[in-house]
This record gives sequence, C-alpha cells and structure tokens, in this order.
Amino acid sequence: MILELAEIRIHPGQQAAFDVAIQQGLNEVIAHAKGFRGFKVNKGIESPERYILMIFWETLENHTIDFRGSDAFAAWRSIVGPFFAVPPVVEHFDLLAKSVQA
Repeated sequence: MILELAEIRIHPGQQAAFDVAIQQGLNEVIAHAKGFRGFKVNKGIESPERYILMIFWETLENHTIDFRGSDAFAAWRSIVGPFFAVPPVVEHFDLLAKSVQA
C-alpha cells in the first residue's frame, strides 16, 4: 500500500468552508477512485490554515496515473482547489513499520 501525503495551505479565514469541501471531495470523488484504500485529514492547531491529507492507495500508479489522469482529478480540484493559498506539496511513501495501535 502507498501513502500519498499532501501538505495543504489554504487562505486564512476559510477553514470552516474548506473542512466541508475537503470531506465532500474525498467522499464524493476520491473514495470512488481505482485503488483507493482510505484517507485521514489532520488540521493544524498552531497553523489553522495548514492541513495534512493522507490518502492510501493500492499502488503508486493508482494515484499518479489512474486518478490524476482521470476526469475525477479535475472534479476533485474544482471542489478543493479554490481554497489553496499555494499548490499542495505531495509526496508518496512506502510503509516501513507500524505500531499495533495505529
């Protein structure tokens, strides 16, 4: 399984609307993508306009080719993109180790 980690910074004062939009985009668009396995979203405490989005994919290509090359990517960006203060920083990770509780 591959972890997509995206650091998202939104325009100040837009947190409540973005909270709704990101959940809508995840549930209505990304959750139906090929290879999608789950997600987590964390909100910044010290920096309330900073979010960490974690999406779990079966393969790297499910994200980079299947999803990003589909119309669903444009739908996702139309929902969340207007909130972005800067383009998200996105990286991919393989699992090295995991605690029993996680």
